[in-house]
Amino acid sequence: MKSQVVLLKCDTYDREKIYEELLWGIGQLGGIGRFVRPEEKILLKPNLLRKAEADSAIVTHPAVVAAMAKILKEAGFIHVSYGDSAGVGPMDKIAGACGLAAAMEELEIPMADFNECVHVNYPEGKMAKQFHLAKAVTETDALINICKMKTHQLERMTGAVKNMYGCIQGLHKAKGHTKFSNAESFARMLVDLNRCIRPRLYIMDGITAMEGNGPASGTPVHMGVILIAADPVALDSVCCGLMNLAPELVPTNVQGEKMGLGVWQEKNIDVITREGSLTISQAQERFGKKDYDVNRGREVRRIWRQIRWISRHFQRKPYIVESKCIRCGICVEACPVEGKAIHLHRPAAPVYDYKKCIACFCCQEMCPKKAIRVK
Repeated sequence: MKSQVVLLKCDTYDREKIYEELLWGIGQLGGIGRFVRPEEKILLKPNLLRKAEADSAIVTHPAVVAAMAKILKEAGFIHVSYGDSAGVGPMDKIAGACGLAAAMEELEIPMADFNECVHVNYPEGKMAKQFHLAKAVTETDALINICKMKTHQLERMTGAVKNMYGCIQGLHKAKGHTKFSNAESFARMLVDLNRCIRPRLYIMDGITAMEGNGPASGTPVHMGVILIAADPVALDSVCCGLMNLAPELVPTNVQGEKMGLGVWQEKNIDVITREGSLTISQAQERFGKKDYDVNRGREVRRIWRQIRWISRHFQRKPYIVESKCIRCGICVEACPVEGKAIHLHRPAAPVYDYKKCIACFCCQEMCPKKAIRVK
């Protein structure tokens, strides 16, 4: 059978409109009862990358999370919580800034504690055999992943598969970038993480997406869609179609299929809309953005990467836009490399040591002023 991805056209963050669309879309996949049971502890996992306003496209919009929470509450689910391990800053401040905390308080849904860490062995892992997960993740029965449609400098796009990295607790996320220091190994780790936690359902907020210098310094762009699926690889591949990005260029798609998480090829995916079933190509024509600003360049062939003096000329690197930099030092704090690959000596702007830089782009992700770009 083909993997099914529901594509909902939704041009507004009106909570009632989103609620109606989600209810219809989940119904097309068999209804909420197919994925979770009323007696289970359910964790809603949005993307709360860092402190930002809801309309910035940096975080999952609270209206989408709240609409999903309302569906669960009305269906009689009482053990529901929400949470994420942010890249920088405490989760309560981030949820408060974007309006998520207020929306969930209105629904009487508590914030889960992501501060404690639990070491989890995963012997079935093909790349990662263990994870340091937030305790709240280990104590839940069912996780619903509510991600954001955005570009990403390491994996090209971040969606359903990548959003699960927020289940890794605190500083262990930075350590993961040093251990899995290229796009392919990082993608394989992410696939293992999804296989370990096994989210029941994936929902993508693509009403306002992010293009360009994502996942935090890009440009908000109206896409007017919500995607729902049980297969995260298929969902991300449909997202790629809407971005006019070949799905096979995204490592989490290719590795996700190889490792049994889902499928990325168009022939194996059925896109369900209110107007009927579509292929990814047809969905792209109707709902996509052909000039979506995303990295479509082919990767340097592995044979050239092995010749280090040549590969350095092809590697994408972060750099500082000095006119935007406020010398806050967050980029230095975000660097996971031992001894740091970026240094700040005020009043000068930060300086990179590219011999140490592993091109994980954590610095670019965390910059609050969009002062770090990639070239």
